[in-house]
Amino acid sequence: MNTLRSLFFYAGYFLAMILSGVLLLPVAPLLPLRSRYRLLNLYNHVVIAWFRITCGVRYDFRGYENVPEGACVILANHQCEWETIYLQLIKPSVCTVLKQELLNVPIFGWGLRLLKPIALDRSKPARAMKQVLLQGKARLDEGLSVLIFPEGTRVPPGERRRYNKSGAVIACRAGVPVLPVAHNAGERWPGRHWVKNPGRLTLEIGPPIETEGRTAEAVLADVEAWIEGRLAEISEVSRPAGEPVRESVSG
Repeated sequence: MNTLRSLFFYAGYFLAMILSGVLLLPVAPLLPLRSRYRLLNLYNHVVIAWFRITCGVRYDFRGYENVPEGACVILANHQCEWETIYLQLIKPSVCTVLKQELLNVPIFGWGLRLLKPIALDRSKPARAMKQVLLQGKARLDEGLSVLIFPEGTRVPPGERRRYNKSGAVIACRAGVPVLPVAHNAGERWPGRHWVKNPGRLTLEIGPPIETEGRTAEAVLADVEAWIEGRLAEISEVSRPAGEPVRESVSG
């Protein structure tokens, strides 16, 4: 049954992508940036709803009252593709830090290019870190929020990786709060397998963590403690004990 549901989901997923490429992408470059976000995010809304309908997933979203009015840095754990789609919707307009290879994906990557992402070459860690810090601060100064996955790559449920502090550094330099987000999306949408799993998908948005007058290390410690604490509560897969594995370079 899960296999059949997943096939049905991907049929609609790719159809939505093709229709977006035909109907939305030609119009998007003609619009101001914030209107462009609203238009292209129609695809995100469709995919999130279609996943729920076809794959037997029950959404449990918590903490929307914590989303601040102004720009912020959103730091979330990274398990699969689902959160890269959904987190664009919690606080438009959002600039995402991502690997530059994604910009070459037909249709999907073309749309990403229009949303002012920070695209990193992860083979050049020092350059990538400098790019995140410079462009992230610039985006925040423009009034855009910045989405960073501090683990640097997808981490399967039940595993843990040390958090990178680039997002906290950007927030401290810009004087904006950090918005922590925890979720168990990888249990429903496995990152390394195409078959989806029914059940509850929980995403929780934490209270903003203030950065003014604080070090990036202190801010990151608060972020990591909150996310890991919530993951221990909402995950169906047990969290690992002890220290996380090596730190990744990109955010």
